[in-house]
Formats: sequence, structure tokens, C-alpha cells
Amino acid sequence: MQPKESFGYWLLAACDRCTLAKGLSPVTRFNMESIRPILILDFGSQYTQLIARRIRELNVAAVIVPCQKPLRDWLAIGPQALILSGGPSSVYDPSSPRADDGLFKLGLPILGICYGLQYMAHALGGKVERAERREYGFAELEIRPPSRLLDGLPSPLRVWNSHGDHVIEPPKGFEVTGRTENAISVIENPEKRMYAVEFHPEVRHTQQGTDILRRFVFDVADVKPNWFPSSFIENSVTKIKEQVGGGAALCALSGGVDSLVAATLAGRALDGRLTCIFVNNGLLRKDEFEKVTAAMRSVPHLEVRAIDRTARFLDALRGVTDPEQKRKLIGCEFIRVFEEEARRMGPVDFLVQGTLYPDVIESVSVYGPAATIKSHHNVGGLPLDLKFHLIEPLRDLFKDEVRVIGRMLGLPEALIGRQPFPGPGLAVRILGEVTGDRLQLLREADDIVQVEVQKAGVAPGLWQYFAVLLPVFSVGVMGDARSYGSVVAVRAVESDDGMTADWAQLPADVLSKIATRIVNEVPGINRVVLDVTSKPPATIEWE
Repeated sequence: MQPKESFGYWLLAACDRCTLAKGLSPVTRFNMESIRPILILDFGSQYTQLIARRIRELNVAAVIVPCQKPLRDWLAIGPQALILSGGPSSVYDPSSPRADDGLFKLGLPILGICYGLQYMAHALGGKVERAERREYGFAELEIRPPSRLLDGLPSPLRVWNSHGDHVIEPPKGFEVTGRTENAISVIENPEKRMYAVEFHPEVRHTQQGTDILRRFVFDVADVKPNWFPSSFIENSVTKIKEQVGGGAALCALSGGVDSLVAATLAGRALDGRLTCIFVNNGLLRKDEFEKVTAAMRSVPHLEVRAIDRTARFLDALRGVTDPEQKRKLIGCEFIRVFEEEARRMGPVDFLVQGTLYPDVIESVSVYGPAATIKSHHNVGGLPLDLKFHLIEPLRDLFKDEVRVIGRMLGLPEALIGRQPFPGPGLAVRILGEVTGDRLQLLREADDIVQVEVQKAGVAPGLWQYFAVLLPVFSVGVMGDARSYGSVVAVRAVESDDGMTADWAQLPADVLSKIATRIVNEVPGINRVVLDVTSKPPATIEWE
């Protein structure tokens, strides 16, 4: 096992935090102890792991540590450079997250992002105040040369903001090299190799954001490529073997790519000692239980058991309208079903889940003081008396990274390319109480959305597309008579990783066909509306 203060420990932690205490294999394609990473201090941003992911894409090792971690502890990791993440707090709030200000005296290259910029400015004597006009979403960045960080980039540059405070006076020795209409957006001190930006270069919405990170990593920090993730599968299989030992495990299959890839990794590790359980919770899309069961059973080396527990889940949800309660009830009920199946099978102490980083960061604080957005059923919805040891090999990865791993594992493209579907299913696409009648309405409307989007040939460019049943009724005219029916919203988004998303501008004829078919073919619905909100400020799912 890697010593706790070593870089190897933290790098493996970034791959699979759930297996650290169980013993880790030294089998890798490189000597972990020889790698010096870029260290990311997490101040609670929803996008902190996205920064690490962008650095990984540059083939450079990146490690995330809580901002409050003692300086001596993370110095033992041997960082080559530091990145200060964003976060939801205000630096002038006495309870806001702080790091050891000694980090600014180390002589290491530093890049601050959003809260990281504000923290750097505040700690070094600049002034930060609440903005009269907040910046959320797109803004135009005017670059003011000379700029080591932004040299050669076009001006104005379209960037993605998410902040309510701003720097009104930079620290002594810093130059302002970029501004938006409302705020100082880039400050630099080349002599001390300190740089900071108010926007988020790690999100795809920022024009040439990866180029800005590349400039910091290679030009400013002079880091050489040192991280090649092709050994992820081998490392994951080895760690699962060591964690489970001679025991057996269940895998919670949802029908999506995440649980399938997790199951395949565990299946390789456990050699016949893994049973995959696919539960029909009554909250699946039209005909999904039958279709997914057949598809999963076609995957070699996976033992798949499909069980129907529709009545049980709908009974648990009776009268429940709060979305957090829905998620937690569903998560708890899933675990109880798995516990019952485990008792039937004999001693089974481990449960494999396809948990991804976006699930985790919206549910709980992982490294730093992140805000809880919603409790995902397999993270924040887990019961306190959980009987299983969890195995979550994909916990720090993103959906598109998991798809790459799935293709490396040779899984069918029809399963790898499926659009994300929430674990709580249609329960979080029905606003208000979940009933059999309302589920039937939504299934039929959603099926029309699925069919028409796919028929139009626009599905490959979309991250998700679906229908949402709203808790309101609308007056209409149908057959020259008054109608009073339910309202459905159509939601379609474009995204690379689910952390941010733009609403997709579906062709007008496709939207017209969807709306016409829904009101004509689904009795009880008489109005269709379109959701044109990006993430942020909205989430992709409505609940």
C-alpha cells in the first residue's frame, strides 16, 4: 500500500476513493513515486474534478486535496504547480474556506480560478466585494496585452462565468490583463508566477479554455507530460480483486453505460463471483425493462438477473412530492432489494455501483466544502445501516470517459452510446406525486420524444432528450370542447460531460411533430412547452 503522504496514495485516491483502505496494488505502467503532479486545492467548486480531468487530457498528473489540508501534508506529494479551484463562498465571509497562506511563499506556479482568483487577491492584499451585477453564463473577455497566460488568444474571448463577487483592486505587483464588461477577469504577476482568472477555463463553454490551461501547465509551470491513463482497466481489476478477496459481489445494473462498465470491470476481477441485478422499479421508460434485459444478457461473462419490484417502489412513493425524499426513498428501496437478493444467494458482502463524479459532487462534499445540489439515489440516498461494502471504480470519472473505457472493454456500441437516464427514473421527471396513471402519461409522451428525435437524425448530437410531466393543468380546446389537461415539458440538452449543458435548439418541424403527436395521441395531455434553460443555472433533470 502506498504511504498516505505519497503522491501514489493521492493519485489512486483520485481513481477510486472507496478502495483506499482495502489495500492497493503496485502494478502500474509507471513508477508512481517518481511522478510530481499538479495539485488542485478544492475550495468547494462543482467543477473541481473537471479541472483535474482537463489536466489529465493534457497527459499530466493531477491530484485534488481539500483546501484546508495542512501545507506540510500536501507538500509531501511534491507538486510542480498549484491550481486554486472555484467555490460557492465569499472570501470576505469569516466562515469561507481558507488554505494556508504560506502557499503563496513557496515559489510554485499558481493558477486561481473564480473563487481561487478572489482568494488569491484577498490573501495578498487586494480588494474583493459583492458585485452589483453578478455574472452567470457567457461573457466577453477583453484581453489587455501583454499577457503571459493569454498571449496569442483572440480578443474578445467568449468565457463562462459563475460568480457574485468580484475583484475591484488587484494585489500589489499584479497587472490586470483581462476584463469583462462588469469585472476584472484576469490578473497576473509573472515575476512570482501567479495567475488568476474569474471565469472557468475548465468548462467546454469557455472558448479556448483548454488552451489557457495548456498555457499555464506547459509554458508557465514548465511541466512535462507524465500521466497516461491506459492502465486504468488493469488497475481497477486488480483493486477489485484485492478488495473482495475470495468473496462474492452483487452489481446494481441500471441499464446505463455506467453500471455496465462497472459490472464488466468487476466481472473480470471476480471470475464468476459477480451477480448483476437489474430491478424494474416501475419507473423505467416504455418497454425499457424488456429491451435492456435482453441487451444486457447478450454481454459475455455477465450473469444478469432481472426482477420486477414495481409495486414495492410505487407503494413507497405514495403521497411523496418532495424530490429529495423521492431520491432517498428510491435509493433506500434499491438497497433493501439487493440485501434480500444477497440473503437468497448466501454471504455477499460487496455491492458494485456505477457511480460517477457528477453524481457524487452534486450529492456530497468530496474533497472540499462543495454545496449539495441534490442527493443522487446511489450516493446521498444510501441508508445509514448499509450492509454492503461499496465498490465504485468509476467514482471520479465523467460519462464520456466511462464510454471510452467501455469501448476499450469491447462493449456493444448500442449500450455504450445510450443517453444518460437517472437512477430514480421517471420519478424525478414527474413533478409532484408519482402514480401509475401519471407514469403512463409520461411514458407515452416521452416515447414520442424519443422516436421523433431519433427519426429526425439529430439524436447523435444530443446529451439527453426527454419529456417532463408538470404538476399543473391547462385549459385547452379539443374537438370544439373545453379540455383541462396535463402539461408536458420537452427537455433536450447538449453537453460533453453533464457538468454544464446548453439547451439544444431542436428543429422547429421536429418540435411541432412532437407537440402534435403528444396532444393527439396521449389522452390527458393538452399542452407541450419547451425548456430553454442551460446548466447552470438549471440542472439537466427537473428534480
